[in-house]
Amino acid sequence: MSSRAEFPVKPVLDGTVALVTGASSGIGAATAAALAAQGAAVALAARRRDRLDAVAAGIRDQGGTALVLECDITDERQAADAVERAVAGLGRLDTLVSNAGVMLLGPAAGAPLAEWQQMVGLNVSGLLYCAHAALPHLLRAAADGPRRVADMVNISSTAGRVARNGSGVYSLTKHGVGAFSESLRQELATRYVRVSLVEPGATATELAGHNRPEVLDGIRAQFGQRMEAGDIADAITYIVTRPRHVAVNEILIRPTEQER
Repeated sequence: MSSRAEFPVKPVLDGTVALVTGASSGIGAATAAALAAQGAAVALAARRRDRLDAVAAGIRDQGGTALVLECDITDERQAADAVERAVAGLGRLDTLVSNAGVMLLGPAAGAPLAEWQQMVGLNVSGLLYCAHAALPHLLRAAADGPRRVADMVNISSTAGRVARNGSGVYSLTKHGVGAFSESLRQELATRYVRVSLVEPGATATELAGHNRPEVLDGIRAQFGQRMEAGDIADAITYIVTRPRHVAVNEILIRPTEQER
């Protein structure tokens, strides 16, 4: 009897292209590697070219295809250009993972207004710029692509479910991502562009490290057990590898010990 090794299983995403924002580290980097392992050619978008090059090298070392897109998606033109460069360089676009984001917490009274503007600019406007530019390509992929389905995965947070003291503007942005995602899901459902929302709890990434020192001390005291970036990448991979007739609309994922 022939061994299974003689009949290798074709990767689910073979022949497709994914664009991942915030791909230079953390959840974005882990997701890019996970999607490449499923056969997708992956476009990596972020500001830090050196980190993108390292992620791309790791993917290529495993036999995958990676395209580096150095850009700042808070700039409308750069976001649209990143999408077009992904399509031009890799031939199409089947999956968009909007992961780029920033979390700046602390009391509203006395908070630097620039922090609020930064969160709205990246978490909301940057995501919208990428979605707007990607939609025509995702609709095309759903109509004539190898899987006849396309995916937009928007990364939110547990803060997109419940607003808490000290996270007002961050929660504002993540609640907005949830509302946009659900509306778009309804609009595109019958056209087979699946729109999914992923809401991670405490995860060991660079996200918290951008806070002011006095705020960071409080964050460290608040969170105990953390998930790894790969845990969230697993959830995203599960979403986009479902068969055409299955849509995973939303995943809320926390460390086991996280109560809120």
